[in-house]
Amino acid sequence: MRSGTLRRMGVLAAVALLVFCISLMTGSSGISPSRALAVLAGGHDEAVRSVLMQVRLPRLLAGFGVGALLALSGVLLQALFRNPLADPFVLGVSGGAAVGALCAMLAGCAALAVQGSAVAGAMASVALVYFLARGGGTARLLLTGVVVASACGALVSVLLALATSVQVRGMVFWLAGDLSWALSPRASLAAALLAAALAVVVARPLNVLAAGELRARAVGLELETWRTLLFIACAILTAIAVVSAGTVGFVGLITPHAVRLVFKTSDHRVVAPASALAGGTVLAAADLIARTVASPRQLPVGAIMAIVGAPIFLFLLRSKSRNTH
Repeated sequence: MRSGTLRRMGVLAAVALLVFCISLMTGSSGISPSRALAVLAGGHDEAVRSVLMQVRLPRLLAGFGVGALLALSGVLLQALFRNPLADPFVLGVSGGAAVGALCAMLAGCAALAVQGSAVAGAMASVALVYFLARGGGTARLLLTGVVVASACGALVSVLLALATSVQVRGMVFWLAGDLSWALSPRASLAAALLAAALAVVVARPLNVLAAGELRARAVGLELETWRTLLFIACAILTAIAVVSAGTVGFVGLITPHAVRLVFKTSDHRVVAPASALAGGTVLAAADLIARTVASPRQLPVGAIMAIVGAPIFLFLLRSKSRNTH
């Protein structure tokens, strides 16, 4: 890597560490940052230690994992479709997961069963999109995903209408994105680390795909094979993220754009790991806002991401247009 790229990566890592520390020491439980710091330094306040290690830390790690997964999925999809507006939810994965999860909530299932139903719904949606779009190229895949996502959105509306007033609150929070559903951060973190490593390994085929079909065919790249592999990989990454935190938008859309703009490159050897780190940092910061801005109430992290993400995306678009003129 060039020295400028390494320097920017170091700054990004420092920002991630800062967000991590602030998030761990700040919350709605009335624990001051000084008390939290004292416990982290070796203090023996067991009540504070319990809040930090058993409540805040797992949620924080889950936020980093989910954000990294969504950002990586966005990177892969934008390379696959050669479309800057592609994001993890265009394949209908989140819609299928939402239908599965809401069906389980409507039946009164426990959190673990809700997550299992979300996985089943996501995989069923992916299988349907792939079956309907096979052999039609990326354009057909994208259009089929949009249609399936719309159909799932209609089913979600029906399920919300059938739910009781007590069930609706939990359903709405899940749909808006809520990291309190993340029972364990291990799955999202492990998947994010593995996906980032694999994305760096296959950076050359990703760069070729992003350059267009003519370039890919000229160098002998098996287009259909790589499309299928990337589609399955994006579906799995998005499903894990959605199961852990519900539907959180904008992370997979804005993070790759921001990384390409800041690092001044489209090389996936840089874009993939930087996007994973930036995505985790962005979602952890959004969750910090969700936990503290209306304390003691907690807001859905997906809503915070949408409020913050929309103006950021518009700013990135303007910045990109200035750089191209």
